[in-house]
Amino acid sequence: MGQPVRLDEMEVNTTPEIRKFGMRDKLGYLFGDFGNDFFFILVASFLMVYYTDVFHISAATVGVLFMIARLWDAIADVTWGRFIDTRKTGKHGKFKPWIFRMSFPLVISGILMFVHIPGMSNGFYLAYAFVTYILWGTLYSTVNIPYGSMASVITSDPVERTTLSTYRTLGANLAGLIINVAGPLILFVDNKADANRFLLGAIIFGILSISCYMACYKLSTERIVAPEGGKEKGNLGKTLKGLVKNKPLIWILIASLIFMVCFMLIGAVNVYLFKDFFSNAKALSIVGFLQTATVLIAIPMVKPLVTKYGKKEVAAAGLLLSAAVYALLYLLPNLTATPFIAILSIAMFGYGFFNLVVWAFVTDVIDYHEYLTGLREDGTVYSVYSFARKVGQAIAGGVGGLAIAAVGYDATREMQTQDALEGIHKLATLVPAIIFLVIFLILVFLYPLNKKRTNQLAADLAEKRKI
Repeated sequence: MGQPVRLDEMEVNTTPEIRKFGMRDKLGYLFGDFGNDFFFILVASFLMVYYTDVFHISAATVGVLFMIARLWDAIADVTWGRFIDTRKTGKHGKFKPWIFRMSFPLVISGILMFVHIPGMSNGFYLAYAFVTYILWGTLYSTVNIPYGSMASVITSDPVERTTLSTYRTLGANLAGLIINVAGPLILFVDNKADANRFLLGAIIFGILSISCYMACYKLSTERIVAPEGGKEKGNLGKTLKGLVKNKPLIWILIASLIFMVCFMLIGAVNVYLFKDFFSNAKALSIVGFLQTATVLIAIPMVKPLVTKYGKKEVAAAGLLLSAAVYALLYLLPNLTATPFIAILSIAMFGYGFFNLVVWAFVTDVIDYHEYLTGLREDGTVYSVYSFARKVGQAIAGGVGGLAIAAVGYDATREMQTQDALEGIHKLATLVPAIIFLVIFLILVFLYPLNKKRTNQLAADLAEKRKI
């Protein structure tokens, strides 16, 4: 069995030609998630309405498709993560060459999802949706897993890694700003999903996506190289035991899974809420803008709040605020779109804190894994975390489609029934209120790494690394 490799035993390339960590790396890492989320957010926000209103696939069937695809993606994440961990480091690093290689087929597959061939049978559209969506999701793993793992080899400094996490979140929100603001203006004509406009949007966002991936590849530098050897196979059993015993990992996986269910459900249902309940699909642009704006407001607040209170405490407080605001919106069903959005922005501000610190949670559980096992396995632990997020997306896709169908939504109707509209409103308000409350309770009562214990973990790890 190979010997565990501690972080301090990793070889850090400090030759003169390797520049020091700086703004170039931060921007490079920002561009990575910028590129990822052009299609990820487009799919999360608008693919369901494209399938129901353009391909005329029932919402329940779309939900089944999303669930199957995301479960497959979850398996692909872990498989690809282990595959990447066993590859040798090349001239340009271990992770970023895969971003370069796989981003082109990924973007092409994303555009293919939005190709509509007129006059085909319902069976053809259903089969086409299954094949192209699952293909896109599989290729997404081949880019996202090396991208997410790359932070651990750009720098070994915990503060610099936290900075990378912040820039990653900023990149995702910039993509979200473009998709959610420009998307409804491009994709809908006269308040209806338009097939040609969806294809145009996919091509535009695809060009932007590949440009961002190339910027990530060019600007990022991998500096840390783990010694080669057979440690991955030899330590697989120890890795699995460590993952099972890692209570912080288990609870943050559960919390993140539930959060992804809620976040994806909100994105899917909001399209129907504004398109049908408020009869104003273009108002989604305002929601998209405010979602990014609230995060940008929260970003400078995160570091001082976390320093004073701790990550767990700040995230929990934000989720409780969101739960209360969504409950208030449920109790005010007669609001028009403008006041609804104004109040909704407070909820988005609240759960934005969880999104901003979640990658720091992942760093903590990776540290705890090292504390338990002596193994520093950023790539593997990250892929396990990504697995949970994909399961959450699978559940959200399935539940979202089934829920929209269950409340009586019918894409063939010019106007939805009053029962269907009330059901959509309930899905968009009461359900998020309950889910955010559940995540709040998990963080407060079950996730063990509060500020005091996190600081103690860092101190204990520092001592172990000296041995």
